[in-house]
Amino acid sequence: MGVVRAPTGNTGVDTVLERLADADHLPADGHLAVYEDVHGGLRDVLAGLDAPEPAAHHPAHPVPHDHRS
Repeated sequence: MGVVRAPTGNTGVDTVLERLADADHLPADGHLAVYEDVHGGLRDVLAGLDAPEPAAHHPAHPVPHDHRS
């Protein structure tokens, strides 16, 4: 269809949205599979935003040590 997609600034989202270009070369009955694939990919990217990040060691918050005798 030639619709220009502007980058979102999120690499994961932009990568998934590139898949929309595949619909340009498919007959209409093939568009649904592309749209479902993009929807699933976007859902995965958004779910990843909710995933907890691994705790990083920070000097202001030292890792506790177990000092048993």
